[in-house]
Order: sequence, then C-alpha cells, then structure tokens
Amino acid sequence: MTVKPEWLRVKAPQIERVGNVKDILRDLGLNTVCEEASCPNIGECFNAGTATFLIMGPGCTRACPYCDIDFEKTPQGLDETEPLRLAQAVERLRLNHVVITSVNRDDLADGGASQFVACINEIRQLSPHTTIEVLIPDLCGNWSALGDILRAKPEVLNHNTETVSRLYRKVRPQGEYGRSLELLQQARKLNPNVYTKSGIMVGLGETDEEVKQVMADLRAVDCDILTIGQYLQPSPHHLPVKEFITPAQFKAWGEYGEKVGFLQVVSTPLTRSSYHAEEVRELMKISS
Repeated sequence: MTVKPEWLRVKAPQIERVGNVKDILRDLGLNTVCEEASCPNIGECFNAGTATFLIMGPGCTRACPYCDIDFEKTPQGLDETEPLRLAQAVERLRLNHVVITSVNRDDLADGGASQFVACINEIRQLSPHTTIEVLIPDLCGNWSALGDILRAKPEVLNHNTETVSRLYRKVRPQGEYGRSLELLQQARKLNPNVYTKSGIMVGLGETDEEVKQVMADLRAVDCDILTIGQYLQPSPHHLPVKEFITPAQFKAWGEYGEKVGFLQVVSTPLTRSSYHAEEVRELMKISS
C-alpha cells in the first residue's frame, strides 16, 4: 500500500470521558464503527459524547471494493433484541448524540428500515434528550421504507454519496449516483424538518471540478451537511489510493461548500461520516 503522508500519521487519542466504553459494548454485544475501523478520531468523538453503532451486521449484501466489511449474500435474520441493547448502551454511555448506521441488507424487503425505526424508538424511551442521526443505505430506492424511518423523527438523515458520478461504476458498482441524490431529495419532501447529510471520499482519482459538481448536486436537493475525507485503502485487495489530498485542498473545499450554501462542511484528511456529528446540536439551537 502507498506510504501515507505525514498529516495522516496520527496516534489514536486516549478515551478519557468513556474509559469503560469497551466493557459496556462487550457486555451488551454491540459494535461501533469507531472501533471496528480503528478510527483515529475515536477519542475525540467519545469525549464529545458521540458514538456510531453498526447494526444488522456483520455481513453486507454488497461487495464495494473500497469497503472492509465482509460480503455475505444471505446474512442472518434480524436480531429483535438489538434495538434495546443499543438503547441501553446509549443510556449507559450518556451519549449526547448517537449515529446509527448499518450494512446493506438488500435481502430484506425494506432494506432494514424497520430495524432503524426500532432502534430510534428504543433510544427515545431511555434517552429522550439524545439527538439521533441515522446513516442509511440506499434501500434499493424503496421510498416507502425511507418514509418509515423519517416518521420515527431522527434529527439527521445521512446517506453518503461516497464518490463522484464518473467513478460510481468502479467504486460503488451496486449503487447509483442518481438514486443516492434522489434519496436525499425524497427525505426532504417526506420530513422537511430533518437535517439531511451526505459524505464523499476523495483520493480515488476525482478532479476538483468533479468534487464541486457533487456539492452542486447535493445542494440542488437541499442537502444541509457535507463531510469530505481522504480514502484510505483497507488492504491490498481493495481499491488503491490514487492521490493523498493535501490539508490545504480540504480547507479550500470546505470554504467552497460553505459558500454554496451548506449549513456545515467538515472537510479534513481524517474526516469520516460521523466526525463532528454532534455539532448538529448547535445547528438546532441556531435554527430554533
């Protein structure tokens, strides 16, 4: 794999606020994306009272060549105890903001929407002051299932665009660029009060103009929040990194994104979908 530049060589900070987080997660049989992906932002996010839980796994019905999650054509059935266990973890960790994401479950008629709804409802019961963000797959275009999720009233509906239109067939072969944009557009129609959010990886061969076009396309469907981060190759069997983008370029994209109307743009080499996710709480105060 390509040698990482100096700005990507960081040590994962110590978790101070939630020193017992691993024990709690192990006790409840849950996984966080933060730990599964060895995210360098783990300490910062936990200290800010944020965590990202992966549900309906561990197998994914898609085999995207950038992703390290295992492919499984026929994954296990849904665990009916998972939503309550997740809610108990949120309560015990005293999270201010929680992000719930999932593997793709194309084997399910609703893409797993019912499990998202159950998780939201259980969290509301145990931690009514915790804000909730759902980072969802494209549901194969099932907008009825999307409506079910939105009726549960998460504060943020996140769906990652992941890359530019030209690279979709290579990077996300079972996805569709237009369908991802339509999902965000439908979310706005179905619940105008939800914050919509998306994210892209860079360093896969896209151009500056293509990144700006993604921003324009997202703003055209009234997307509120955008994250931009460096793609890192999980293993030699995954897509290679074409370029390590400089911090200066990330800053320029962040400034451009704010200029074209995003309420929040988080654009740094180490940015991931949930990085600074808790700042939506401040956006809510401003808009209320």
